[in-house]
Amino acid sequence: MSVIRVLLADDHPMFRYGLRAALSSDPAVEIVGEASDGADAVRQAVELGPDVVVMDLTMPQLNGVEATRRILQRRPEVAILVVTMFDDSASVLAAVRAGARGYLVKGADRDEMLRAVHAAAAGDAIFSSAAAQHLAQQVSAPARPIRTPGVLATLTVREHEILELVAAGLTNTAITDRLGVSPKTVRNYISTIFAKLGVETRAEAIDKARAAGL
Repeated sequence: MSVIRVLLADDHPMFRYGLRAALSSDPAVEIVGEASDGADAVRQAVELGPDVVVMDLTMPQLNGVEATRRILQRRPEVAILVVTMFDDSASVLAAVRAGARGYLVKGADRDEMLRAVHAAAAGDAIFSSAAAQHLAQQVSAPARPIRTPGVLATLTVREHEILELVAAGLTNTAITDRLGVSPKTVRNYISTIFAKLGVETRAEAIDKARAAGL
């Protein structure tokens, strides 16, 4: 039986410790590295070429969504398994769009975590029940008419991600915590988004985004 090589990426040492202990209890799993920020996760993933990266979403320097994108650009064969405290629709969709193969919420027990790592390594998609429900709702939701075609086309990937969080009702402080960036960075992004959309308030931005099918 081949060994599954795993890289852990999370900025909380105690969580990494517990996760390492849980996964290492399986002789078919080898922890090949640990990263405490998104930039280091990308560097180690590219250098080590693990089978699976267990990825948190909120980390310093680079958030888990962007780290996932960058890893898969360089190492498309790596399976990204997101393990995070967030189970909202915006987080799940952002991770899946970035290429994550699985999504679990922190608090999953040892057996569930091991099943997820094995599934991801085998090329299967695995999601917590809450994440799967968000995806099912997204797939089954009726298409909304686009009254302002192309209005979102000028946004960058990060601007689109932040606009989704704004539309989900998150405050600047919550977005800062979610993405692991500074408050000033979030304010600058939102100002740019408002300028591109031609709006002056969050409510106007949300209305325009929803009209465009966000």
